[in-house]
Amino acid sequence: MAAEQWMEVIKDAKKTVLVQDGKKKVHYLLEDGREMVEEYLLDTMVLTKRAWKEKGKLGQDIGWSVEVGDPELKQPDNLEISGIRESSNAPFITRRNTKTALEWRIRNLPYPENVYSVTTEDDGAIVVRTSNKKYFKRIRVPDLERVGLKPDQGRLSFTHKYNTLVITYKKPPVLLDFEKKVLDELSKLKPMKEGDVQCPTN
Repeated sequence: MAAEQWMEVIKDAKKTVLVQDGKKKVHYLLEDGREMVEEYLLDTMVLTKRAWKEKGKLGQDIGWSVEVGDPELKQPDNLEISGIRESSNAPFITRRNTKTALEWRIRNLPYPENVYSVTTEDDGAIVVRTSNKKYFKRIRVPDLERVGLKPDQGRLSFTHKYNTLVITYKKPPVLLDFEKKVLDELSKLKPMKEGDVQCPTN
């Protein structure tokens, strides 16, 4: 979807804005029925969270899928029922946003930096591999997909420290321009007073 098309989706959505805890929280109800929430830091207007409400095959709500920000905390498994629990040492990924870059942090990766390979693929994914065959991950980049771009290897870099692989993708001009237009659109909205509306951002 090109940037202009996605911008129309944003403009046509029903939007509710709430200022709370030093953040601007925005709830979107898209014309196709999907719901999205975003949170921005008030002082910088950097996006700290984006999540989508997910529905099951029968249309029932099954919770929120976090695209940007820390993943929702899962309820602890009942070992007496399931008998299994995911290891707390398993690698997990979180997305971050800055004014100029998209960032991913993959924690619990103890291998030395020289074993990692991070590449852009023709299908638009970013792929993380290790030469010791211990880890493989395909990463979708919805921000780029919405503006009709594929990742460019030249904008990609990574570092490894404290068992965490940090992948940084420098935002292209088209994405920077799109994000500015979204912020301009949100600046036109009058925030609701706390207590007037329940903005489902948690």
